[in-house]
Amino acid sequence: MRVMLRAHLDTAAANEGVKTGALTQAVKKLMDTVKPEAAYFGPHEGVRSLWMVFDLQDSSTMPSLFEDLYLQFNAEIDVSPVMNTEDLAKGLAAMRSS
Repeated sequence: MRVMLRAHLDTAAANEGVKTGALTQAVKKLMDTVKPEAAYFGPHEGVRSLWMVFDLQDSSTMPSLFEDLYLQFNAEIDVSPVMNTEDLAKGLAAMRSS
């Protein structure tokens, strides 16, 4: 299932992660694992944030995927199912045919 991860990182923890390189390592590890179709980084609600869209094949992988963000950066994480344009068109077409 295609999902969007949104993570807000604690400022003090992220500052330390920038200084030590831990933030770069954690983001690279996550991206290497989930292979996102899109990834964005920037400030949101006053803190460093990231958004990634990727295929979550098994929900039981969520603890291992996000634990670095929780433990190292006190992240607040949301994961939401999302669709691209093709998915939406397919879903709407299925509604019309039923």
